Amino acid sequence: MSKISGDLTGKFLIAMPGMGDPRFEGAVIYLCDYSDDGAMGLIVNKPVQNPNFDQLCEHLLVTKTAHAPVDVVYGGPVEQKRGFVLHSSDYKPDEAGRILGHDLAMSTTLSVIEDLARGQGPDRAMIAMGCAGWSAGQLDQEIEQNTWMICDGDHDLIFSRDFDDKWTTALVRAGIDARLLVPAMGTA
Repeated sequence: MSKISGDLTGKFLIAMPGMGDPRFEGAVIYLCDYSDDGAMGLIVNKPVQNPNFDQLCEHLLVTKTAHAPVDVVYGGPVEQKRGFVLHSSDYKPDEAGRILGHDLAMSTTLSVIEDLARGQGPDRAMIAMGCAGWSAGQLDQEIEQNTWMICDGDHDLIFSRDFDDKWTTALVRAGIDARLLVPAMGTA
């Protein structure tokens, strides 16, 4: 098994039709990390109603004093009780966060939630409950099996509130017409 050439950090993974895993069906994943040790990403197109940002603040005992349109999404099946805040890099993450490049950062501490609730957080943010993770070589194998399509990440698409069209829009930006995709793809 060969490693995919190049660093996929900052790219989108777009789930191909018929992938067989309902947790990832129709998913657009922003890859936060990709290395020889494995990969980690956040699904950016599956909003959740429970908890929403107000409920999350209430659960965390954070007083909300500003109207902040912060979306909460299903980030993936790993660590579903943990929140990952994907945000614009105008807000510097603390010691537990990191700059991801492409003017994006990720924070995982309560302080970013508190700042968002006060209207002092990043200009753009979404909270992902859970994440997607792959062990060493696992994602490369899935890509070789045509489970995922790779394209450049795009913050406008990440932070778009048009969740129903993110998958199709990501495909269009990659030059693919979703109507032409078939559920079962093979390898040549």
